[in-house]
Amino acid sequence: MILQVRKPVVGFVEIFWMLIALIAMSGNPCFASIKIAVIGKTKNDSFYEQSFRGCEHFAKEYPTLECIYDGADDYQDVRTQVLIVEELVNKGVDGLLISTTDSAYLVNGALKQAKQAGIPVITFDSDLLPEHHAYRLAYVGTNNYDFGKALGRVAKTYGKNKEIQKYCIQSGHQSTPNLSARIRGVKAELHLDEPREGEKRTQWVEHERCPLYTMGRREDALNQLLVMLKSSSPPIFIAVAGFAQFNPDYIARLTPYKAQIQNHQAVIISADTEQIQLSALQAGLATENVGQNPFQMGITGAQLLYDVIMNKKPPNQPRYFLDFHYCQSDNAGTCTINH
Repeated sequence: MILQVRKPVVGFVEIFWMLIALIAMSGNPCFASIKIAVIGKTKNDSFYEQSFRGCEHFAKEYPTLECIYDGADDYQDVRTQVLIVEELVNKGVDGLLISTTDSAYLVNGALKQAKQAGIPVITFDSDLLPEHHAYRLAYVGTNNYDFGKALGRVAKTYGKNKEIQKYCIQSGHQSTPNLSARIRGVKAELHLDEPREGEKRTQWVEHERCPLYTMGRREDALNQLLVMLKSSSPPIFIAVAGFAQFNPDYIARLTPYKAQIQNHQAVIISADTEQIQLSALQAGLATENVGQNPFQMGITGAQLLYDVIMNKKPPNQPRYFLDFHYCQSDNAGTCTINH
């Protein structure tokens, strides 16, 4: 009698997963894990953290997609941003979602290398300068010039009863594209239709010590604001990003000025509506904030990069502008949703 050894029967499910494993090991992009890096101007900033969460929200629908987060630790350090991007390029990240601190420095220090490596780049919040647009596929975020004009329009409502009104703009790094565009927008709005001789419309005059630059350092930003508040006739203070209001000591150190702020002897207008800023508004320690949509920036930016990486589909347009919103003390709890 000849004994026959029966071979084990491999089921359909086992065969399916064996094929999946073989395809994954072969490097097929449909199954390989892909990484998108979200890089803000600063890492310890809830605005950019929201954009990262937006990327993660998008990634929930795509198991092969991983979002990673990085940025300069404490302030808008152009060198650190470039070093981080350069390191990510060398590690072979699949896509970059970047808020630009210094356009020329970022392009020359890292994005030329990214382009050579075939790594797609989408900018968010702060775009590259027009002469550098060849190094990104698209921009997602606020129309920053229009955003500056919106800040200027808010300021106008608090200075309209004066013949001459001084103002002071606070910014971050002098070379940052989005902040520079906002400054231009603020000034364009305030100096629109300057009064002719003999007219009594408000004439807007920039304070002699302004604009102020903080490099994104929150202690410097808060001290600059306090110096302006201590003057006998404080200028309308317009911050083109969160800066002083991101300082955890903002509420404690602004409390002595609460009466001045509430009766508009001191006016503080700021970009962004992060939760720490809304708390200051609710406490009566700021006048008005104009907010953006960082969470949606992360979602849209991740979607565009995913389409390029996985589907070879480039963005349909060079810019994807998102809406902004207005928050005052009476609607601070409902004017936006932070993630």
